[in-house]
Amino acid sequence: MPRSKTRIISLEEAKARFEEWRQTRKGKVAIPDELWSAAAAVARKEGVSRTSTELRVEWNELKRRMTVATGVSQQTAPPAFVELVAPQAQSLSECMIELEGRRCKLRIQLKGASASYLATLSRELWESAS
Repeated sequence: MPRSKTRIISLEEAKARFEEWRQTRKGKVAIPDELWSAAAAVARKEGVSRTSTELRVEWNELKRRMTVATGVSQQTAPPAFVELVAPQAQSLSECMIELEGRRCKLRIQLKGASASYLATLSRELWESAS
């Protein structure tokens, strides 16, 4: 397995780089991308909280730069409605539907309902909650 050419720096090395940059910068200048990259690499190893504290950088910005560097999305898509389509209008002997939202849970127990009725009921419940 080929080794990466970029050397992973320690937290102490990153801290020294940040301190040197802070001593030599003029005015309010944005942190250079190469320092952010080093901070993100250290944070993957040491953790975001510890790294942001030690390097005196903003936690959210460090976390954002970590995920951008790895290509991982921070946001996950909200669940979408999934409709179950029954091949035939069969009657189910017994069925229980459990719906869970951000604030509540709902459990419905049905006996002798058709699959198409369940699909319609589920869709209407979902749309009324949205």
